[in-house]
Amino acid sequence: MQARGRTSAGAETTWYTMGRWASGDADIHRTSVDGQSDDNASVDVDTLATKAGVTLRSYQLRVTLYREQGSPTTPTLSSLGAMTSNVPDRFDVQTTKPGRARGIELKVPPFAQNIHKGQFPQYGGGGEAWCSPTSTEMVAEYWHRKPTAQQMDWIPADYQDRSVVYAARGTYDYAYDGTGNWPFNTAYAASLGLRGHITRLHDLNELEGYIAHGIPVITSQSFLASELDGAGYGTAGHLMVVVGFTQAGDVIANDPASSSDGRVRTVYKRDQFEKIWQRTKRHTESGAVASGPGGVVYLITP
Repeated sequence: MQARGRTSAGAETTWYTMGRWASGDADIHRTSVDGQSDDNASVDVDTLATKAGVTLRSYQLRVTLYREQGSPTTPTLSSLGAMTSNVPDRFDVQTTKPGRARGIELKVPPFAQNIHKGQFPQYGGGGEAWCSPTSTEMVAEYWHRKPTAQQMDWIPADYQDRSVVYAARGTYDYAYDGTGNWPFNTAYAASLGLRGHITRLHDLNELEGYIAHGIPVITSQSFLASELDGAGYGTAGHLMVVVGFTQAGDVIANDPASSSDGRVRTVYKRDQFEKIWQRTKRHTESGAVASGPGGVVYLITP
């Protein structure tokens, strides 16, 4: 999949390769493409970022499909999209008041990433590296979609939550050397018959609308251990599933950064959660300035 744009000055950019996708890995390794940078923009894994002073007024997408030589079978493209944004720099956000999803909790199956630590190092090795596919698989199985027993026959039978292992392999980016490529995760969900895309939401009130309609939301966040009570860890980037809200408006999350499936469900304070999810800038432990997620979510539906 490739993208190009026309700048506000009227110049047309080159085509940037945003990813090479395959549902399997026997013939083509799905991968992002490193080393793409020029005066207009650069590609950071799955994100096209314009250079300072450059803005785009339009963009185009292009997909090239491949099939085995001599085969009459062709790939099927079900959807294609891109999310554009220009979120202002912010270290803090205003906490929204609890809204329409108070007291709603969706029955999303809980999966823990840490029980897979050390498994299949060729696909990232489980543990903290698998937060994205673990979250994606939770939502896929909420919608009653999962890989078949035959598809998982390469995974040892005594492994717990074998579908999470399958999801990790199905999202692994061979250039990035990890499973956290956002569109690869939604494309994996699509391979199970679902629809998925990446976007940004403005605040928790907007997210509550999805919960109220029965749709769990995968959110991206980064934080110090002291910034999120109850987490017990800090992270430069992590995915979890928002499954509901308490009557007081606090966030109920299936946080895969857990030691067992029974410990996945966690309640986080509304103000703390909204801040670490919505801000675009944050301070690291050393005091340096780092980027924040700016409200990024995966939305996966039938």
